[in-house]
Amino acid sequence: MDNRQSDMTNQVSEFPTERTFRYQHSLPPLPVPSLEGSLANYLDAVRPFATEEEYQVTAAVVKRFGEGIGKDLHQKLLQRARTRRNWLEEWWLNAAYLEMRYPSQLNVNFGGPAPYLEHCWPPTEGVQLQRTSISMWHTLQYWDLLRTQLTHVKQCCEGEPAGDGIAALTSEERTRWAKAREYLIGIDPANKTILETIQSSLFVVSLDDAKPYATAENYTPVSLEVLTGDPTIRWGDKSYNSISFANGTFGSNCDHAPFEGMVLVTHCYYVDQQLKATDGKWKGSETVRPMPLPEELVFTVDDRVRSDVAHAKQQYFETTQDLQVVCYAFTSFGKAAIKQRKLHPDTFIQLALQLAYYRQHGRLGSCYETAMTRRFYHGRTETMRPCTLEAQNWCHTMLLPAASAEAKRKALLLAFNKHNKLMAEAQNGKGFDRHLLGLYLIAKEEGLPMSDLFTDPLYSKSGGGGNFTLSTSLAGYTTVHGVGAPMVHHGYGFFYCISDDRIVASCSAWKSSPETDAETLFQNLVTSLHEMLHLATTAQL
Repeated sequence: MDNRQSDMTNQVSEFPTERTFRYQHSLPPLPVPSLEGSLANYLDAVRPFATEEEYQVTAAVVKRFGEGIGKDLHQKLLQRARTRRNWLEEWWLNAAYLEMRYPSQLNVNFGGPAPYLEHCWPPTEGVQLQRTSISMWHTLQYWDLLRTQLTHVKQCCEGEPAGDGIAALTSEERTRWAKAREYLIGIDPANKTILETIQSSLFVVSLDDAKPYATAENYTPVSLEVLTGDPTIRWGDKSYNSISFANGTFGSNCDHAPFEGMVLVTHCYYVDQQLKATDGKWKGSETVRPMPLPEELVFTVDDRVRSDVAHAKQQYFETTQDLQVVCYAFTSFGKAAIKQRKLHPDTFIQLALQLAYYRQHGRLGSCYETAMTRRFYHGRTETMRPCTLEAQNWCHTMLLPAASAEAKRKALLLAFNKHNKLMAEAQNGKGFDRHLLGLYLIAKEEGLPMSDLFTDPLYSKSGGGGNFTLSTSLAGYTTVHGVGAPMVHHGYGFFYCISDDRIVASCSAWKSSPETDAETLFQNLVTSLHEMLHLATTAQL
């Protein structure tokens, strides 16, 4: 056995000495920003979307809030923070995820194609079980037990009629799914045991008959399939559905409520690197240990359950047929070339997206970018708003025929500096969106009158209350990337990862919106990337 075989086998019994959350209690509590700072930053953020008259109206609203009820709400929030190390945690889980009633599988969940096809696993017929076994082993480091769990399952399913498709219920509107689940439990207590077994499992593996043919340059088929594929073989409430397609490609679909996408990125990148090291082949022992065969979980159903499943599938397919997804690799340059120009790669992509949207729609789009707050106790995210006055001025300057290259470069640098400043503030607990949410929820819980700050037109127009036209997130600097649906009907979902020599971006939009087109936005992004690198190359930024 060579060293790689020995390492692979030994990993089964090796456990890290450090546990995942070992240092969580040493992290500082999530801070509450100053009221004055949050309101000033909010006013700055709404400015690109307002006329002078509209801005003055909003400024007066904010002034009244800061001098009146806002002060009282802020003090109540500070009191809450004294008794909780993360004053936002419970609120965020409920307000951002669990209280939402629309179907979460498409509107909330995130997913993405696995990066393995970039090197050793291109689409290939007849390798689904082999590759799934290896992938699961690297996930659980216990492949030799799973290889035979998979063959038995495949043999049992082949030639059998399709099941009742209970999993489709998890794609339903949340209240309808809750009522259907309650009814399932009511007709047979054994159904409750099955549901609890699914929920307590580490993850769900789906063997999908679909054959999305993706390449290292075009991930669109897999990206679309992980979001809109068969709802009867994935569990929408599960934090990790690993999807194995019949042609040996892979993807995932994940409930967003319990964690952020970077958790999955870290896991998938680990598997990707292990597969690279072994050329996608099993290098360990061929001995298969005896193990009990898996048992089929069979729900007890009746005509009402079958009707519920049929309704869920119908609404799911009607919605998924409306979703447009493109996912391409931009291969002209990547992180290395951007950093050589002394520019931040993430800021580079975000400003390119702003310019692409501006070119396509003739205006800037309110934009959400994920800022991680994991440096704080149980920290998750803060909103970073890339659509700044500086970005607006730069986009306007770029499209002015008379603007000189020097004017464009100066405007670009100002936009970069402002973006970097806001991102640093958001990551350090000084963003304002979560703060305003906290003030809103304090008032709601105590039955206080709702401030006109939250009903002011510029609040929603600038993205507040979950109304961002561009919903974006950096999936990191590895080979792993993702895809998600737009936040609003007239908007876009935009995920991207940045490698040394390429940028992979997925863009989604609703086909029924006459304003949006994901394919056009991506092509405008390509144009923006080239223009920006040219500017940076000819300047000493």
